[in-house]
Amino acid sequence: MILLWGVIFGVLAGVLRAWRNGCNFHPSYSVRGLAVLFIAFLPQLLAFYVPVTRTLTTLRSASVALIASQVLLLIVVWLNRRFWAFWLMGAGLLLNLTVILANGGMMPISPATIVRLSPDFPPERLQTGTRLGYSKDVVLAPESTRFPWLADRFTVPDWYPQRVAFSLGDVLIALGAFGLFWSFGRCPQPVNDD
Repeated sequence: MILLWGVIFGVLAGVLRAWRNGCNFHPSYSVRGLAVLFIAFLPQLLAFYVPVTRTLTTLRSASVALIASQVLLLIVVWLNRRFWAFWLMGAGLLLNLTVILANGGMMPISPATIVRLSPDFPPERLQTGTRLGYSKDVVLAPESTRFPWLADRFTVPDWYPQRVAFSLGDVLIALGAFGLFWSFGRCPQPVNDD
């Protein structure tokens, strides 16, 4: 969700930047590895979002899908390392991958964060070490979480209609996406043919 907001606000900021400077909103950077990027989203799509396949996904296969996806996304970042926005996205991916690998292959989320997301949910029904529904999260108490400050611990404000939790890594990824789309509002530099 926070990545989507990074993209939306990045596009808006890029369009405003282009309009202010009297040029067109267009990609100022040719992203490398687009095929890898699409392949990287497939494991997560199947494990967490497609209703038919996510019900068949075990904790182990969800973990493999999440890690494989993160590694493939890091390859895309490496291919595009010349552009500063990908450094932010790469830092966020590395933070997420670190906490995921350190906690058994899934993103940890605390019972307190889950209660903030769903105040009516009875906390006694939360079993630590289990996957939270069909999500990429595993329920872990903060004291048994490695790198708890990197876990899904932040939530959107109460007034926002969809309740989601996100991590520090997610924030960096969203900032990188914002920067990428904001850069598309830059006017091309004139070529000097002297």
